[in-house]
Amino acid sequence: MRGRWLVTGAGGMLGRDVTARLGAEAVGLGRAELDLRDPAAVRAALAAHRPEVVVNCAAWTAVDDAEGREEEALDVNGTAVRELAAACAETGAVLLHVSTDYVFAGDAAVPYREAAPPRPRTAYGRTKLAGERAVLELLPERGYVVRTAWLYGAGGGNFVRTMIRLEAERDLLDVVDDQRGQPTWSGDLARVLHELGDAALAGRAAPGVYHGTSGGEASWCELARETFRLLGADPARVRATTSGAYPRPAPRPAYSVLGHERWHGTGVRPIRDWRAALAGALPALVSAERG
Repeated sequence: MRGRWLVTGAGGMLGRDVTARLGAEAVGLGRAELDLRDPAAVRAALAAHRPEVVVNCAAWTAVDDAEGREEEALDVNGTAVRELAAACAETGAVLLHVSTDYVFAGDAAVPYREAAPPRPRTAYGRTKLAGERAVLELLPERGYVVRTAWLYGAGGGNFVRTMIRLEAERDLLDVVDDQRGQPTWSGDLARVLHELGDAALAGRAAPGVYHGTSGGEASWCELARETFRLLGADPARVRATTSGAYPRPAPRPAYSVLGHERWHGTGVRPIRDWRAALAGALPALVSAERG
């Protein structure tokens, strides 16, 4: 099978949505079909499918585990991405690489611009930044980094699906209210990646860094309360607490809001407000979580 697009990490939450959106245009390869840590396999896949656009959805996403296993996380998020970028440079393919808000320190007071200096505070953030730099270095004319944050979807475990489950199990729930970010539906991010790839091929979008997150901002507590409200439950059942109540090996960013200035002029619509996205996505998430 040959396709104009190749999606790596196609078995994950985002990879599933990207592959589904692209349909017959795409070849989707999960980890069982393509382990990005095998450079020979990566080059063989690009030679076999000859894509014009590669979307890299494969990643080590276990943020806390990376603190004690940084070298393993770097193999996936950094070294493997460098090999993928090198293979794209050889074949002439555009590479869309999905990255994260964790490349920033999370201590800002206004949205991070795409050109803001990265300053990761976690092993996960450092490994993802290594992947970003590899793409931008090896593909200065065809490399695109799309940072996202607070991603949720029907195809995998995530905060919103957890809230759907806990709403049915608990009378009261304590949720962190001192971290702010942009809840982002994987279906919306898939649409942006698709349109960005088309814009890249058409010469409408310059290479470099873009931010693929929803409009607006919220705390985890606000996201949980909105999920409860959409479920027909009382939002007051969600009580606000602080990050100190849930210590984690990797510190969470207090402020993960990203700016979207670089979309202007590309023909790609930035992602809608997070509340509208959640309302549209929730039926599929409820079906996935509750069967």
